[in-house]
Amino acid sequence: MIDTRPLRHALGGFATGVCVVTAMGARGAMGITVNSFTSVSLEPPTVLWSLGKKSDRWPTFSQADHFAVHVLNSDGAELCQRFAFGNPLLEPDEFEPGIGGVPLIDGWISRFECHVCRREDAGDHLLIFGRVERFEARDGTGLAFFRGSYGPISRGER
Repeated sequence: MIDTRPLRHALGGFATGVCVVTAMGARGAMGITVNSFTSVSLEPPTVLWSLGKKSDRWPTFSQADHFAVHVLNSDGAELCQRFAFGNPLLEPDEFEPGIGGVPLIDGWISRFECHVCRREDAGDHLLIFGRVERFEARDGTGLAFFRGSYGPISRGER
């Protein structure tokens, strides 16, 4: 059996971007912070992210037909913390509706509106695949997470 604490530390050596995924559920518009977002395919345009089965947001995100992924800009650490540990519910003035009614928030450098096309069990997580229906990208500096800390990440000079 592998000790999960050192495993988590080792996995933390892989720097990731930071995202907030949003969806609409019975409790209303909701967000969750993830760093498990990845591109799967360009044709058809497909992405995935993973949802912990013990998450208090499981009922909303495991059942949602649409979701949006907001890749956060470098000013997004507070937003990240809110949706990781704080109140996950969005007030009506904090979002605008997107495709399928998915809540769209600000503070991103890339945003993907998706329709769920597949869910797959993966141990203590659920993999949620989404077909990208619309996306946007902005110039700017992104937010990275490495060994428990946040920092800016930008394209270097060539």
